[in-house]
Amino acid sequence: MRFLHLADLHFGKSLYGVSLIDNKDQEIWRDRFLEKVEEIKPDAVVIAGDIYDRSAPSGEAVTVFDGMLTRLEDRKIPVLMVAGNHDSGQRLAFAGDILAKRNIYVAGMMEKTVSRVTIPERDKAGEVTFWLIPYLFPAMAADRLGDESIRDYETAMRRLLERQDIDFSRRNVAVAHQNVTARGREVERGGSESMVGGVGQMDYQVFDGFDYVALGHIHSSYPVGRSQVRYAGSPLCYHFDETRQPAKGPLLVELGPKGSEVKVETIKIAPLHPMREIRGTYEDIKREEEERRAEGEYVRIVITDRRVTPEISAFFRELFGKRGSVVMEFTSEFREFGALSGNGGTGRREEKSVEEYFTELYRERKAGEEPDEKETELFHFAAERARSGAGAEEMREAVERDADDLVEFILGQEE
Repeated sequence: MRFLHLADLHFGKSLYGVSLIDNKDQEIWRDRFLEKVEEIKPDAVVIAGDIYDRSAPSGEAVTVFDGMLTRLEDRKIPVLMVAGNHDSGQRLAFAGDILAKRNIYVAGMMEKTVSRVTIPERDKAGEVTFWLIPYLFPAMAADRLGDESIRDYETAMRRLLERQDIDFSRRNVAVAHQNVTARGREVERGGSESMVGGVGQMDYQVFDGFDYVALGHIHSSYPVGRSQVRYAGSPLCYHFDETRQPAKGPLLVELGPKGSEVKVETIKIAPLHPMREIRGTYEDIKREEEERRAEGEYVRIVITDRRVTPEISAFFRELFGKRGSVVMEFTSEFREFGALSGNGGTGRREEKSVEEYFTELYRERKAGEEPDEKETELFHFAAERARSGAGAEEMREAVERDADDLVEFILGQEE
């Protein structure tokens, strides 16, 4: 049996103020995905959460997804999906009973009994049952299961699965949207997740017994603990860090007879606007990009030897604009040295406070706009976290790791 595993579509997402709906990125990805479906003819399509980028999606985002479901239903391909932490489970599961009659199965809210969908035998190896587990919180699990001892995510998942009547002598697939780790170690994050690090961890062994676990939540495509527990990753790069990952695309999963090897293949889908990070000295970047002929890109420029002046910014924005490309971010890694100190005449780099570091990032994302009082409080909270109990080098690494995520999270709440 073969099915396509995808997750973290985030229909309706914007990057640096650029709508991926208005710019057709997500619509074109959807159409190219459906072309792959025509070629592969899978037995099912599995979507492991975060269909939308926000709990109240725009009409345009709903239209893009509706077109995807309609065309899959026309081809008689079952669709099985769960709500992620960005989705409204109640909205996503609206008219669920009606949709199920059209082979579209949605698990929107956690219930005491996990939704299950059994796909009839297609390969002479027996039927396959999919267990659809929407994003769960410990408090919700404690309430639904009537178990006040549930205090963490891993316990919540274990208690939920223990109550299900799962015949592990047959083939079973779990579909979930959680932060799954291997012995406390997270997989490499994609870069565009909002405040995932350390939140809601559960060990991969909670899913022992399942032949395959289709995960969403982390935007990079990796196995966790064992090869059959997999994140599909996001379909498009939603952060420039993700340009360093292998090509994006849904996973084609092939289940053989019970106990046999599970085959997983990435189906590459080219984006409408490839993302690229350009890093180097001003003169090197200027020379290389004047010779380059690539068009229709989303780019991040990092200059290493000088500050970004209005003249430099205008030059590159015009250069890329003529090619139909968008400069999404323009930054400098250049750091000037402060005045000589009185200690033996040794030069010392002028240090910024952590709060100032966050504020600069915010201004870059918001075209010079200043953060408000609530946002400033969040920056201070994060700064205190970075400073607490850490040396200077550890603090710097913590700031670099968390600053972009915090700013992106705040901007996401504003949209």
